[in-house]
Amino acid sequence: MGIEEEKLLHWLENFYGYGSWHAKMWFISYEEGGGEQPEEVAEKFDYFYKTHRSAADGTLCDIRELYQHVTVSRDDSKGNPFTNLYEYRFGTNALQNSIWKNLIAFGQGYRREKLPDLLTYQKHNFALSSALSEALIPLYPLPSPHNHAWYYSWLNLPQLGFLKIRTHYEEYVYESRIRTILSKIKSNKPELVLMYGMNNISTLKKSVGELFPTVKFTMVKATKQKTPQHHRAYLDGTLLIITTQIPALRHNRIETGFDWEDFGRKAGSE
Repeated sequence: MGIEEEKLLHWLENFYGYGSWHAKMWFISYEEGGGEQPEEVAEKFDYFYKTHRSAADGTLCDIRELYQHVTVSRDDSKGNPFTNLYEYRFGTNALQNSIWKNLIAFGQGYRREKLPDLLTYQKHNFALSSALSEALIPLYPLPSPHNHAWYYSWLNLPQLGFLKIRTHYEEYVYESRIRTILSKIKSNKPELVLMYGMNNISTLKKSVGELFPTVKFTMVKATKQKTPQHHRAYLDGTLLIITTQIPALRHNRIETGFDWEDFGRKAGSE
């Protein structure tokens, strides 16, 4: 299955992530994950185009339903095959997502609730649309792998020339997306919005100030192996936290990570 221009553009303009805008906690990543295989990307675009053809004003998907329509070509280390992303992340033998694990811990810390079995929570509760607990929202919508390779420059889509260069793509979509996300914060008033893995903090703070003119940000320094450096502000009652850090250990080394449960607990008490 190839990537079709109409479906890519529909995703680009309307896909905003997973869960519900009414969720109490929003986790905003820098970009949508995945994208290692063009077939995976095409299947995401195809599902969204068919299921949300009349999408408008920022659409959030049911992550479990979308993942059932995206095949995977990998096996885990024990040789258990996964036919689709749903089985890989939510099925009986699902594998734990290293980033989701820390986001779950952050959320439980913020709510001051006992840490559950993280994999069980991932499979049955995390970002569940009906639970209204978490929403997963990428600032930039196109799936991109962890190595940040930019595969879209290879597509032969003359009408979407901005895709040739990653920075041009980001400039093309940024204003519309951040305006929609901030407007949704203003209208839905989630308890907390965590923006992580951001490398454009000054730009984000400026955008926030345009919609919330009285906003005041506070910069909180990092505490080694506990909490990352971050910027925080209240937007009409919503706590906004912005950090460059990604909730995952580098090379699985504990000394390079933070305690995201403790981070969430402190965020809720400050």
